[in-house]
Amino acid sequence: MLASLFTKLLLTAGCYYFLRLIFNRVILKSPFDDLPGPPSNSWLLGNIPQLFQPKGWAFHDEILRNYGRAIKMRGALGERLFLTFDPRALYHILVKARCLVHKVVLETDPHLISRLGSINALFFGEGLLSTFGQQHKKQRKILNPVFSINHMRDMIPVFHEVTGRLQMVLRKKVENEPQEIDLLHWITRTAVELIGRSGMDYSFDPLVDDTDQHPYSRSVKKLAVLVGGPAGFLAGQYILPFAEKFNCPRIKRFIVEQIPLKPVQDLIQVTDIIHQTSLEIIKTKQEAMTSLYPEIVAEMANKKDIISILMRANAQLSEQDRMSDAEVIGQVSTLVFAAMDTTSSALSRSLYLLATHPGVQERLRTEIKEAQIDGQLSYDQLVSLPYMDAVCRETLRLYPPIPLAPLRTLGRAQKDMILPLSKPIRDANGRELAEIFIPKGTDIVVSIVGSNCNPELWGADAHEWKPDRWLDSLPKTLEEAHMPGIYSHLMTFLGGARACIGFKFAQLEMKVVLSVLLASFKFSPSEKEIVWPMSGIVGPAIEGPDGAVHQKLPLIMSRLH
Repeated sequence: MLASLFTKLLLTAGCYYFLRLIFNRVILKSPFDDLPGPPSNSWLLGNIPQLFQPKGWAFHDEILRNYGRAIKMRGALGERLFLTFDPRALYHILVKARCLVHKVVLETDPHLISRLGSINALFFGEGLLSTFGQQHKKQRKILNPVFSINHMRDMIPVFHEVTGRLQMVLRKKVENEPQEIDLLHWITRTAVELIGRSGMDYSFDPLVDDTDQHPYSRSVKKLAVLVGGPAGFLAGQYILPFAEKFNCPRIKRFIVEQIPLKPVQDLIQVTDIIHQTSLEIIKTKQEAMTSLYPEIVAEMANKKDIISILMRANAQLSEQDRMSDAEVIGQVSTLVFAAMDTTSSALSRSLYLLATHPGVQERLRTEIKEAQIDGQLSYDQLVSLPYMDAVCRETLRLYPPIPLAPLRTLGRAQKDMILPLSKPIRDANGRELAEIFIPKGTDIVVSIVGSNCNPELWGADAHEWKPDRWLDSLPKTLEEAHMPGIYSHLMTFLGGARACIGFKFAQLEMKVVLSVLLASFKFSPSEKEIVWPMSGIVGPAIEGPDGAVHQKLPLIMSRLH
């Protein structure tokens, strides 16, 4: 009976999407369809496989070069995708007209805004990545003080303690002679431990040997891989929203469990582990806050990790302004996922670039060592190192960990909208357009790498890695563009209401790890060719003899005496 029910559900879903395809692409014509854009190689998956294939960089570069700042693409079963990096369009989407994606939905269709949030909630619970409207605004208001500069200063000792353990274990590996080390393995584990200790006062990894012990950290890493590829994209955009139409949790779970795809079943397993661990962390802290022993309560009151501060602040708010237990639990998974793979991606890319640019590496090492005369670097010392800042900014500009803003972050146009452009474009019929009609239901994609590497704004050398550009005056064209990003005219951390709340935290992590490692080790390229497959979160990899891609960053490390 259950199998029969599932078959009927699949047939219903198939008919629904097929009819919508016919309606959108054959019956319902729109001026949007005249925009320039690449042809779709698949009526079933559209341009999605081209965007997320391992060598998708070439496709992405090609469409940006050939079709410009406003591109029409196709999603699964012909759904409209709009990809842009136009500064004025980005400001309109992220800041000025964000109500078209969020506020209008909240006012006109509460069920739809709940569904949008619930897609991410299946992965992370009711954290920042999963909430919209007033709920999201409330969460950011409570969390903002935790990411203040004063709190960043308090985190420095924890950062140094964790990176000190990393330094010790790597020293043992290169004690006698230079060795090829998989830095991605160690950087990812360090990123998890950094957010674990500073985010929730919880240790996921002792960083003492090659064994990655905690199932939570392994699950988060696996989740990043699963949601970053085509399977994760399709599951998040089409399969999970279909399951979400049913209000009964057991039915939702049953539908997803019946999908005969290994990536989907892996998603179920890892999200279960992540949720259970997050629940245990919050439960332990709640018990400490309400303990009968004053010394335990006092200890909890003095903890400076993000979740402890959040829970103390939350307890002092009125019932109306307070986060629910489910929301607090959701912040744990959200923080770890958001801070782990993006940070390890940025650090991996930085170490690779420094290994392949020995002059830059030595110059940065000299700056670090001169500042370390009095011992470990404080927060104020780290943020005042000009060349360190230039290296980090340039790496995040040219190689953003997330090259395409996830559709689940921005949602889709909830009604017809007119999107202005900073410069006119020509449609397929040769007509000049200063603004674009975006039909209701169009998925919006922001090309972060397209914006960060736009030659019209950054100059002819926009595609070159040149840290020194940040030590001189930036191009006037860039300042006049009024990019809506919250960080150095870049879209790496997005902007507006959905901007990354922890961007200062991420920069601090990068600078602490780089300062500790460069003061102790020299990095050189290995003989293995390193590739950076296009995915939701970009990471390094090597191709095996069988042609399979394995996530690794092999570099030659030698100890500095």
